[in-house]
Amino acid sequence: MPSIVRGTTSAQIIQMAREAGARKVYFASAAPPVRYQNVYGIDMPVVSELIAHNRTEEQVAAAIGADRLFYQTVDDLIDAVRKGNPRLRDFDTSCFTGDYVTGGVTTEYLERIALARNDAAKARRLAEGESA
Repeated sequence: MPSIVRGTTSAQIIQMAREAGARKVYFASAAPPVRYQNVYGIDMPVVSELIAHNRTEEQVAAAIGADRLFYQTVDDLIDAVRKGNPRLRDFDTSCFTGDYVTGGVTTEYLERIALARNDAAKARRLAEGESA
């Protein structure tokens, strides 16, 4: 799997494997755990909607129904990208680490954008005829 964000697709895949007769399901993500929201323009869930936020790997595995879960590490991800292009030096890994490259991203700012960008806010805007 590329990454596990909300966990819904992962849970469905695991359920399909079990329905096909798998007794044990081990699930691997090609990305580190997505624990923090992106503030740089990518429309992704807010932290409360991220399955890995404030959860251990074991808790995420249980939540998606896997017997075991394996994540790529941030360091290994960076190494893999550098292998493809050694000139790259800086990376935005904020959705994995919570360290925002621009600085100044405060808890208050994250809470404010969470209120505006969460699924409930998007649903309200759609109901009112605005774009999500």
